[in-house]
Amino acid sequence: MFLLEVLCTILFTLFCVAYFTLAERKIIAYIQRRKGPNVVGLWGLIQPIIDGVKAIIKEQIKPLRNFFYFFLLAPFLSFLISLMLLNLLSFLYTKGYFDEYLNMVFFLAISSFNVFTLLWAGWSSNSKYALLGGIRGTAQLFSFEMCFITLLLPIFLSNSTFNIINISILQKDISNIYLFLPSCIYFFVVILAETNRVPFDIPEAEAELVAGYNVEYSAINFAMFFLAEYTNMLINSYLVILIFFGGFNSMELENWFFTCFFFNFKIVLICCLFIIVRAIVPRYRFDQLMNNCWKIILPVSFSFFLFFTSIIYLRNGLLYNLEIDLLGNPYYHLYVFYKT
Repeated sequence: MFLLEVLCTILFTLFCVAYFTLAERKIIAYIQRRKGPNVVGLWGLIQPIIDGVKAIIKEQIKPLRNFFYFFLLAPFLSFLISLMLLNLLSFLYTKGYFDEYLNMVFFLAISSFNVFTLLWAGWSSNSKYALLGGIRGTAQLFSFEMCFITLLLPIFLSNSTFNIINISILQKDISNIYLFLPSCIYFFVVILAETNRVPFDIPEAEAELVAGYNVEYSAINFAMFFLAEYTNMLINSYLVILIFFGGFNSMELENWFFTCFFFNFKIVLICCLFIIVRAIVPRYRFDQLMNNCWKIILPVSFSFFLFFTSIIYLRNGLLYNLEIDLLGNPYYHLYVFYKT
């Protein structure tokens, strides 16, 4: 039964990614006053299926003197990590094959392995362009991973948990977006860099490195990198909704269908932001990217962490002092009940 659920999740992911690419091409086309895919099927709806079949049946071309096992392992591992993260988020409410208290730490630990896929793909291709793209991607992911974790630390502290479901449940009265609006804005910028999206798609800068770390890949191997990127966009959109917008618990709707509809509608809005940013924002140079990360985003995210930590510390200290003052008060039990 569990394997069947995993298989259904994978098939649903492939379906969502396929039509995510169609939606991206359509939205960018309308922004640029074009039509986008509109020939294969009604409104181009069969175009993603044709593209997938074409990627599968194409001939795989491998460079000479490549490191064969790492060359084949890199795209497979990239897609596998994305599926593991998606299955983790999909089964949070029902499955317990992870630590229920530290599942967000588990999520961050798995996502950090994406660095190896970029580095292996660039190094094993035996190409200078691919190697430079892999090094760029590794430096970028390593840098923004620190910002990613630092921006989440105040939320973990304020909720006193590393469990993403508990964080979502605790937002039933008020969503974190109202309390951590600056963190949410910077978090969106960071996940743009984490997923190698414009304006931070430096590892895939086609004007400089042809196609970056995946320049020597073709057919299904290239498609796996493509699927992993779009799956990571869906995962990060899902994560933004759970952490900052309350997930399912931010909507007091009795009808289960409308609750799921509005939850998925919010995820679609975040995905559309990815697409709109790609259409209207130019790409950074690599030195500008690293300057923005180490000199702007990381100091600001760390300052958020210190600011919210000091507020939480002062709040807990005031509550503790108030509790000491009320020890001899006959209404102390009412205060304890209220705080609980």
